[in-house]
Amino acid sequence: MAQLPPLLLAGLLAAGGTLLPPGAMAGAAASGDSAPIGEALRPSNADQQALCNWLRQKGAVFYGAWWCPACFQQKNLFGQEAGNRLPYVECDRDAAGRSRCQEAAVRVFPTWVLNGQRREGVQSLEELKSWSGFPAAAAGAHAGQGHP
Repeated sequence: MAQLPPLLLAGLLAAGGTLLPPGAMAGAAASGDSAPIGEALRPSNADQQALCNWLRQKGAVFYGAWWCPACFQQKNLFGQEAGNRLPYVECDRDAAGRSRCQEAAVRVFPTWVLNGQRREGVQSLEELKSWSGFPAAAAGAHAGQGHP
């Protein structure tokens, strides 16, 4: 992996991302501990569920790893129900996940991808709403939708 300029590295880490060292995905899986990303701590509210539904509908993808504290922090922002329904790709559980993440050129966890654009590091719900074009009136309209 190419060395990142110090300013870029500092920005990624300040944004709450976990930088991947070379071979990190293969090495962590070899440890045998492949528990899923942690469970969110609180129930989801209507706004969290609406944003989750919107991101799924738009085709957003959240790349992360079971061992990544920043990924748990990202999921926890959505609460339990919505957090468990996020369009999540586990990058370090098996070869298929590692391959998907390598194809997507994931270098920082968490990474969000939508319509060819990416966001690296933990994103606030407001940042995800703005980035994805979430309509202001959608919280009530989307929250009651069932699981796709």
